Amino acid sequence: MKKYTKTHEWIELSDGTGTVGITNYAQEKLGDVVYVELPDVGKKVKKGEAVLTVES
Repeated sequence: MKKYTKTHEWIELSDGTGTVGITNYAQEKLGDVVYVELPDVGKKVKKGEAVLTVES
């Protein structure tokens, strides 16, 4: 089950691993994505901590 934020991001948890994304609405508003900064594989994050950067 996906859990959504008020700012159009989502997370889906499975076996202790989270998959994150943005809603279709956010994708449309962002336009072309020019940069994405992702965390290292296996990095553990705390609730409320920034996980990645997306620039458009």
